[in-house]
Amino acid sequence: MTTRAAVFDVDGTLADTNHLHVITWWEAFRQAGHDVPMHAVHRSVGLGSHDLIARLLGEDRDREQDDALSAAHKTLYGTYFDRLPAFRDAGRLLRTLAANGWTVVLATSAGGAELSALRRAIDADDAITATAGADDVEEGKPAPEPVRHALELAGAPAHGSVFVGDTVWDMRAGTGAGVTCVGLLCGGIPRADLTEAGAAVIHDDPADLLAHLDDGPLGRPTP
Repeated sequence: MTTRAAVFDVDGTLADTNHLHVITWWEAFRQAGHDVPMHAVHRSVGLGSHDLIARLLGEDRDREQDDALSAAHKTLYGTYFDRLPAFRDAGRLLRTLAANGWTVVLATSAGGAELSALRRAIDADDAITATAGADDVEEGKPAPEPVRHALELAGAPAHGSVFVGDTVWDMRAGTGAGVTCVGLLCGGIPRADLTEAGAAVIHDDPADLLAHLDDGPLGRPTP
């Protein structure tokens, strides 16, 4: 049987953390003297730190501030590491997919202590084969490299594999990598935006996806 990968974004997809990122990025920008609306930050969550900063402050910004802004966000967000909330049934979804023959891989811009905190919250390490992090690729989402790297780690072709995410950047990355994209609404991005960006199927959250596994691209692989 051909290996099939179920690749998952983490923030906003398996863990209810997007709005924590919004408030901590907003505060990091505020401390540096930038007035950035929260709705604009929300639409940028899912990008790597420097890409997010570039999108919100523009290419003519003082780039020497980028590292300090990223560090401030990381410090502020780190205060939540002991209580990051997973979405309902997120861990159960991953364990069910692994039991059904899928190779489960995470594709996330998180790393180090942040990724460890997220994995503790999801509580499904026994189901996760590997993690493709931002440091493993030259370009983060929406470039397809993170998803392609996840497929390499899984030893799976794009055809038949699935990427689950909650942002436009996720859908563009998955589409660019040639996999089927499943969008989740729990990250706060509108259904129409996810569909336009390439989502083939959309569910409310991990629990809704789990309840309808057999109806979509994450059904049991056929021998």
